[in-house]
This record gives sequence, C-alpha cells and structure tokens, in this order.
Amino acid sequence: MLPVKLIPPVKDYIWGGTKLKEEYSIETDLPKAAEAWMLSCHKDGQGIIAGGAYDGRTLESVIEEEGKAILGSRAARFDYFPVLIKLIDAKDNLSVQVHPDNEYARIHEGEYGKTEAWYILECEEGASLIYGFKKAISREEMRERIENNTLLEVVNRVPVHRGDLFFIDSGTLHAIGKGILLAEVQQNSNTTYRVYDYGRVGADGKPRPLHIEKALDVTRCEPPAHAVGPAGQPERHDGYISTLQAACDFFTFRTLDIDGRASFTADQSSFVSLVILDGAGVLSYNGGEMSLRKGESVFIPAGAGEYTLSEKIRVLETRV
Repeated sequence: MLPVKLIPPVKDYIWGGTKLKEEYSIETDLPKAAEAWMLSCHKDGQGIIAGGAYDGRTLESVIEEEGKAILGSRAARFDYFPVLIKLIDAKDNLSVQVHPDNEYARIHEGEYGKTEAWYILECEEGASLIYGFKKAISREEMRERIENNTLLEVVNRVPVHRGDLFFIDSGTLHAIGKGILLAEVQQNSNTTYRVYDYGRVGADGKPRPLHIEKALDVTRCEPPAHAVGPAGQPERHDGYISTLQAACDFFTFRTLDIDGRASFTADQSSFVSLVILDGAGVLSYNGGEMSLRKGESVFIPAGAGEYTLSEKIRVLETRV
C-alpha cells in the first residue's frame, strides 16, 4: 500500500466555527465545521481515501483487506485502530467534560477510554481553557458544586498561547475555551461525560444531556498531572526542526518544521500520520509523490520505507 490522502468526516457541533473551511482546506456543506477528523477509523466518522487504487473507500476497510501489518508492530497490541486525530475550531466554549479510562469505558460504553493531547494552532487574545482543578476537592464537593452551579469557581483556568501543548489523561476535567483552534491527538474513542454546558440547548431545542454520575465516577478532583508545554525541546536536523510534543502508551506525536528537503522513514514499527498545519510542500516516496497543502491529511503505512518532505511546511507527525 502506498501513502494516501484522507478526506476527513466533519462535525457541526453548536460551538464550532468556520475557520477549518476558510483556512484549512476542509470541504463540507455543513454551515459549521467544529471538528475535522483527520485520521479516523471510528464508527462515528470514517476517513475516506482520496485518489489512487482505493479511492472512495474507508481507511478501515483497506486495513481489513491489506491486514493489520500496515499499522505496524506496535499497533498489534491493540484490537482496534489506536488513534483519532482532529482539528477543532471552538468559536464558542465547549462543555466542561471528562473522559473515562479504558477499564471504565469498556464496561460502561463498550469502547476504549480517552487520553488525549491538545496542540494550540491559533487563539484569540485572552483565550483560555479549563485544565483540572485549582486544588484538590472531594467528590462530594464536586457534586454539590455541579448542583448549585458553582463548579467554575474551583476549576483551573489557563490562558493559552499559540504552540502550547496540553496533555490530558483520562479522568482530567477539561474544556476548550472560545476563540481556540487546536489539533487533538487522542485514543480512538468518542466517549465524553459532560458536567456543565452553560445552559445551552441542542438542535432539538432541549438542553444537551449531562452525565453527572458517570463523570463523578471517573473524575480526578485535583490539579492536572502535567505542566503545560511540549515533552521535548526543538531539535535541529538536516532540512527541518523536530519538536516532540507528547508521548504515551497510545501515541507519540511531534511537530516538524520543514525548510528545504528532509528525509524520514516509515519502518515496520508503526504507520505514520501527517497532518499539514501550515504552508505547502511535496511528499516524495518510493512509487511517487504528492503535493501537500495546509489542512490535508496523509496516511503512510508501516514498512513504506524512506520518504521526503520538501519546501516550507509545518507538519504534525503521529506514530503509535
């Protein structure tokens, strides 16, 4: 299998904006593009291959046909496609929410839990997000504050800047604030427990459902476990600068700032996902090449060998 471009499914949640359509090449007839699922084999939204021998097919169906070897040896320990990568445009605040861990999610939701990381691409002046609590509180206090509408008094609100990295373990209370556009790399899960939603109603005119009891079951009522910032420092290589943003048992991703021509390898250990965050360039590989532009997504199968990225582009590179 050769590298392929993916057409992402798009979600028009009520808090979304239009920047993904206007600035990131995301095509949709929906009025809002809150989320574009840049790499997805999830039942709630499947990535579609654009061009080549598999044009129009879901990536998941091709993996089933080709075999899981194209995902690499490190993915073999998962019985599902391990990651989901999104671009998220928050024109308004997202709900205050939490995600369960694997054990809880498999029992109660029939899927895996969700650990994730956010890389801030753009933000309005003064934008902020919720990241854990200011200090540890009891579960009983969390319940009382949800009931009397004072939860926001004890959450940890953090100002954001372009290039910030937030690592969010399952069980961490969080919420993306309005005026933020980010890339999210996460476990392949769509389970979210809302605890506060600003009194909003959905498309049906009814308040969006909350999931208080489940949230209380899984939330760690304490400050976040990780400091804001990337996992590594920028490293200069021939033709590019690499910065490790996050690494955990489920995924590893870095930003690549290409200026000229840079060589990489997709070995047998993992597939490679490339999401173009800025600029335009060319991907060259054994068997061809493809042009790249901001907002595009490429899946490179494990074992594809050496490939190069050229010209001036910024890339989010994810491996298992």
